[in-house]
Amino acid sequence: MTSTDVTKEAEDSGPGGYAAARLRLLTEGTRSGPPRRTALAELTDGWLAGLFDAGAAGLKGVALVAVGGYGRGELSPRSDLDLLLLHDGGDPRAVAALADRLWYPVWDLGLALDHSVRTPAEARRTAGEDLKVQLGLLDARHLAGDLELAARLRAAVLADWREQAPERLPELRELCAERAARQGELQFLLEPDLKEARGGLRDATALRAVAASWLADAPREGLADARRRLLDVRDALHLATGRATDRLALQEQDQVAAELGLLDADTLLRQVYEAARVIAYASDVTWREVGRVLRSRAVRPRLRTLARERGDFLRRAVTGDGRALSGGKPAAERSPLAEGVVEQDGEVVLARAARPERDPVLALRVAAAAAQAGLPLSPHAVRRLAATARPLPAPWPAEAREQLVTLLGSGRPTVEVWEALEAEGLITRLLPDWERVRCRPQRNAVHVWTVDRHLIETAVRAAAFTRRVSRPDLLLVAALLHDIGKGWPGDHSVAGEIIARDVAARIGFDHADVAVVATLVRHHLLLVETATRRDLDDPDTVRSVAEAVGTQGTLELLHALTEADALATGPAAWSSWRALLVADLVARVSAVLSGDAPADPEDAAPTAEQERLAIEAFRTGGPVLALRAQAEPAAGETAGEPEPLGVELLIAVPEQPGVLPAVAGVLAVHRLTVRTAELRSLPLPDGVDGSVLLLDWRVAAEYGSLPQAARLRADLVRALDGTLDIAARLAERDAAYPRRRGVVAPPPRVTVASAASRLATVIEVRAQDAPGLLFRIGRALEGAGVRVRSAHVSTLGANAVDAFYVTGAEGAPLPGKEAASVARSLEETLRA
Repeated sequence: MTSTDVTKEAEDSGPGGYAAARLRLLTEGTRSGPPRRTALAELTDGWLAGLFDAGAAGLKGVALVAVGGYGRGELSPRSDLDLLLLHDGGDPRAVAALADRLWYPVWDLGLALDHSVRTPAEARRTAGEDLKVQLGLLDARHLAGDLELAARLRAAVLADWREQAPERLPELRELCAERAARQGELQFLLEPDLKEARGGLRDATALRAVAASWLADAPREGLADARRRLLDVRDALHLATGRATDRLALQEQDQVAAELGLLDADTLLRQVYEAARVIAYASDVTWREVGRVLRSRAVRPRLRTLARERGDFLRRAVTGDGRALSGGKPAAERSPLAEGVVEQDGEVVLARAARPERDPVLALRVAAAAAQAGLPLSPHAVRRLAATARPLPAPWPAEAREQLVTLLGSGRPTVEVWEALEAEGLITRLLPDWERVRCRPQRNAVHVWTVDRHLIETAVRAAAFTRRVSRPDLLLVAALLHDIGKGWPGDHSVAGEIIARDVAARIGFDHADVAVVATLVRHHLLLVETATRRDLDDPDTVRSVAEAVGTQGTLELLHALTEADALATGPAAWSSWRALLVADLVARVSAVLSGDAPADPEDAAPTAEQERLAIEAFRTGGPVLALRAQAEPAAGETAGEPEPLGVELLIAVPEQPGVLPAVAGVLAVHRLTVRTAELRSLPLPDGVDGSVLLLDWRVAAEYGSLPQAARLRADLVRALDGTLDIAARLAERDAAYPRRRGVVAPPPRVTVASAASRLATVIEVRAQDAPGLLFRIGRALEGAGVRVRSAHVSTLGANAVDAFYVTGAEGAPLPGKEAASVARSLEETLRA
């Protein structure tokens, strides 16, 4: 059945026929995308026109007009119907009756309706007061009734818009900026709003409004396809959920992908991100052009006044490029930035003598000059480079490599320049491996960027550290490539090492430098993972890192890369306490690389405070606590802006079973987060029989202030003697809070890290972070009959990644089978 047949059926059979025809259109598999949206709009047009004709018999000077998305014919399955009943004011009571005969059938079918009844003068006045109304009227489309009345309104609204554009476009730009700040950037969000987020459908509509003003126009390349893609996704979202929603929630992405015939949710997100990137870039370019035009208009009257005052002689004077001042527009001033590169009108453009077809380095030279100057690249210049520039030879000439390093080292301006090159496909032409990470989503709440943007953000962060390393060029290139392996299967660090080795050689580094870049990419997670998940007092830990790094120079670079990577990941990935742990590890590794042997933890003497607490615990027979707050400046902060590192909690307890779960449980009950935890048995001084278990932990309050040490001690005494039921307290608190709907977390995973230490067996736990998790782990390990020597707790977003150094009752590492059995038992406990 054709769309004409469906429309006729709807007209002939009234609301019931429209509903049936609409349902058939939305469920048939033969049409989707623009054809289905067009057919749905035509079907709805015919039905509404029939309602209008039946209710407006003999009524003159009335028209039914579609506005907004419906006016554009962009009807998704659950879209609102935006309607204006336009009238000339002749018979208000008859118009009101007609409105009832139009609106009630729409409501009866459960369709969302945004409606108004106005005269042309009222519509124009309302548009002048409300920008959103004016934007909707720009897409006004006649449906039924007086065609001339509707046409006059549309012409008048367009004329008003063009006349008022110098005042209204800045208002529209501010509206877009406020929405972007509120909703975020579509091209990076894991659960994006397809309409409201920056780069979404609202921005695409704003670009149409700018074009209608005749002041500026958006880059057209790919814009229509990007808009179509987002509309297709919204259609599929409406069909999958049965709701009028624009938010692409995680739990619905697989179903939406299937509706669109895509491989999986990642493929869906990548297409959404690509479309959003096109619209966002077009918006940036368009608004920049609007600003330039408006500034030019503001300056022009002053120039005309000045020219009149200077008289006829100066009006006939000849300018530097041969034109009379009164006879033509003088050329914009052009300031040289680099060979073949100039600044003009606040943008970086190609010099007149530039020949991209003969200069393969020109694209990188232009980009580096723009980033260094903090100026945007002209889209016309980038388009010309994309169309005519020659490919670089392999390996690259030294100038090309230097210009890439200059671009990467320019800090924040690098991002905008890189995006301009991306928009015209120049990045993947320079670095073909970039295609695999371009717009690739990262399904990890810690990451706030796609893979490609994260790489650029890491380079931006690394640019701030170039003064603290001897080879800033290697740091910047490693920052750009450290996650390049995420486009390949398997461990991204292993795959990335292979790719980085090839890319570094292709861009012209020598063999030794290639090896350093490859090592940095392979081990870019080594320092932070070791510092937060391993016992730094274990000599094997420090030796293994020293062996992987190899040299002091590489260690220096890896330290800077680690910090840049974490800062570019998101706020949950870096903090002062992580920075201190990494710095401690780097200092220990540096000492080993200098020839010093790592200290044996068994030889470490207790501090005076630790010894005092141990003797007091032995004397009293119960736990003794000491809380010591610490705060040090975070990386990049001044000493006057300290970031709290938490509190050092020292606990001494006469050695006995159940200490770890008891302490962890009490801390959980008091809403304290454990950041690091170390446990060791401390022999008492000569002449005193027995030993004391010393716990040196760093904790922080989830919110509010820290509890008093006396309260912690009292609860710890009760937990150790069994009168405080920690499990019941935690369960009671958990039950008091309603469970929020969200993504189902993957199951916990427990593994044995082989060869991580000769002194203990290292058991790694990866699980969804939750109150009391460390208590449950401690209780399970206690039940397995093992002793916990130290615990290294790391939380990234909602994920806990903890490592426990455990031994048997005699203090030796566990045999392989026993270690595997403990890990398996712990995993089963956490899954329960």
